[in-house]
Amino acid sequence: MEVLLFGIAKDIVGESSFRFDEGDVLPGSVFELKQKLKQSFPELDKLSSLAVAVNSEYAEDEEKLSRGDEIALIPPVSGG
Repeated sequence: MEVLLFGIAKDIVGESSFRFDEGDVLPGSVFELKQKLKQSFPELDKLSSLAVAVNSEYAEDEEKLSRGDEIALIPPVSGG
């Protein structure tokens, strides 16, 4: 499972992507993934929102995750 990070999420985590390794306990849903990431990176909890895409499709919290999924974390975007 690969997680891609964009915008401020990338800055908080300190890298643009990471993988869960074979021995890692994988989150079973988008909600579990968000909880796991907020435990590891508490600053993510301060974001007003955090959209998640699974295999290039926006996903709700209850969506199930699989080992081969590509996850994108998309923080709020401001423009000007």
